[in-house]
Amino acid sequence: MDPVILIGLLVMGAGAGLLGAVFGLGGGIIYVPLLMLLFGQSPNEAVAVSLIGIVAGSVGASTVFVDKGLSNVRLDLLLEITTALGAIVGAVVATLLEDWILMVLFSIIVIYSAIRMVLNPEKTIKPADGAEGPFAFEYTDPQKGEHIEYEVQNVKGGMALCTAAGMISSMTGVGGGAIKVPLMNIYMHIPIKAASATSSYMIGITAFSGAITYLLAGVVPLDYAAGVAIGAFLGSLAGTAIARKLNAGHLKKYFSVVLFAMAIVVLLQAGGII
Repeated sequence: MDPVILIGLLVMGAGAGLLGAVFGLGGGIIYVPLLMLLFGQSPNEAVAVSLIGIVAGSVGASTVFVDKGLSNVRLDLLLEITTALGAIVGAVVATLLEDWILMVLFSIIVIYSAIRMVLNPEKTIKPADGAEGPFAFEYTDPQKGEHIEYEVQNVKGGMALCTAAGMISSMTGVGGGAIKVPLMNIYMHIPIKAASATSSYMIGITAFSGAITYLLAGVVPLDYAAGVAIGAFLGSLAGTAIARKLNAGHLKKYFSVVLFAMAIVVLLQAGGII
């Protein structure tokens, strides 16, 4: 492989891995367009490499976030059940609708989520004194050294909405983290740092199943995938260090900016501009 291409893949993977770790987003919105436009990959190859990059970034971020208690693994596995079901349904629905309709739908939902993230103050519910229910959790915020306890709210509703998130993610090919992080933060009252870390863990599980499918089909360009995966892993480690030091209020604002940017990119893709 040309060294210039390898360096480009490493840089792209590192950037996407860093953003994924900080905000709990998949890198598909970055990987897929750039792999096609700059590296000449076919759509199938770009998606396959993107999934492997997402898995690598998720592994790097999760090794830190789980160790620090930020990733809510128990809730993650529960929500992943309905997310996976939604992804299956979404794959079927996607064959019945035009691509531009799906992209516009995704953009509307993401813009709405971004506005809510800006306008709605973070609200967490502390467990009752002495309560150790299945959805009561705690972690230490590295930025403040503050011990934070919270109890997940609206679990059944959150599971149902994750089905919709899985559907939209599957239909558009864009990671569901852009929907699941605001859902967990606003509706389920999970602190933004825990929501982002939990999403980082979750998207790796979702992407893994897709990556295996592409590997078995033999459509993965392994040299490109290796370059992206190495960059994504290293970038995600840097991202976890940044995420832990960010103020929670600032993280919500930055996350909203990223959501608006994602919506604009998807709308440009829907219009055939990029």
